[in-house]
Amino acid sequence: MRFFKDLSLSAFTAGFVAVLVGFTSSVAIVFQAAQAFGATPEMVSSWMWALGIGMGLASVLPSLWWRQPVMIAWSTPGAAVLAVAGAGYGMDQAVGAFIVCALLMALAGATGWFERVMNKIPMALASALLAGVLARFGLQAFIAAQTALPLVLLMLGAYLVAKRVLPRYAVPLTLGVGIAFAAARGELAWSAVHFSLALPVFTMPAFSWQAVVSLALPLFVVTMASQNLPGVAAIRAAGYDMPVSKLITISGLFTLVLAPFGAFALNLSAITAAICMGREAHEDPARRYTAAVSCGAIYIVIGVFGAAVTGLLTAFPKELVATIAGLALLGTIGGGLAAAVRDETHREAALITFLVTLSGVTLAGIGSAFWGVVAGALALGIQQLGRKKAAPGKDIAPACKIKQEAKAAIGKNSP
Repeated sequence: MRFFKDLSLSAFTAGFVAVLVGFTSSVAIVFQAAQAFGATPEMVSSWMWALGIGMGLASVLPSLWWRQPVMIAWSTPGAAVLAVAGAGYGMDQAVGAFIVCALLMALAGATGWFERVMNKIPMALASALLAGVLARFGLQAFIAAQTALPLVLLMLGAYLVAKRVLPRYAVPLTLGVGIAFAAARGELAWSAVHFSLALPVFTMPAFSWQAVVSLALPLFVVTMASQNLPGVAAIRAAGYDMPVSKLITISGLFTLVLAPFGAFALNLSAITAAICMGREAHEDPARRYTAAVSCGAIYIVIGVFGAAVTGLLTAFPKELVATIAGLALLGTIGGGLAAAVRDETHREAALITFLVTLSGVTLAGIGSAFWGVVAGALALGIQQLGRKKAAPGKDIAPACKIKQEAKAAIGKNSP
């Protein structure tokens, strides 16, 4: 009952937008990854079941328990790696690789080494990393004007007016305007919607050192570097004090249990997390957990109905999805940039982190989020070489301490 009391239209819309953006932007890559291992249509449906149930439960349960927005997603770069490296391996070997990857993730969380590494990253670099990841979605909102100028201009105008008149409901109103416009022009592909239940298909795992080296290790590395790294940055930028190691362990354990059914890698979300953790979800940080719960509940529905919900979400024009994502993330992008350049001693290193991350460069199969942090850390190290070392805790956010007003609100409302 506490959840329904805290729930609001803006929070539920944020959860829906998060699912819409996360699903439509990468579901095709997941399909390609499954097909690379020779998946049958029933197996592909099982993958959607496992991923939907896993992301849903791993988001809903911790969010309700901690009253904070915990956002878990599938590993999009991991799916891309599998789609390329999967040739020559059967589904049984793929499942074996998923299990090895899940054990490595759970171990990384249980030992706390990943959180200790994150604690060494200055807040300015973490904010620049998040801004770089999200800025690409902000750019896509306006790039979409090349192919759907009336839709983008209408949604932008609706957003600016709503932000002025009803700022709390700016995103849901903008989404409604965009859907109504697309429907009026017959641009919603309802023919892709086919109602059917998804059923889990168990695959007995097979283990080989070749699959571990070619599939499990690359999947683990890109998931930790390209997904969990910016995921922690999103949590910190939003000001929440979450047990990062426990979250990594939880995502690893859910992956382990659901791997035989197609859950290849679950991890912390960055882009969709920013949507549910920002002010657009709710003005009160203590009530934004309802956005994450709403998102997780929709993921569970996706898992149960599989192809039907997949068709429903992909029925929206890609320009509409890109525009609503970019507009919903404007506040978080601006906050990340402001935090990144606030401290003059970290400014150049933060800008390097931002630009490298924004570039989208991929080296050795690892995405730009990781290389952005590496470049920024090297720049900061060279700049501070020989300087007096700052006092511990002054420049580094050791445990992502939540903003005092938000922490007080959460503490007051916790059971």
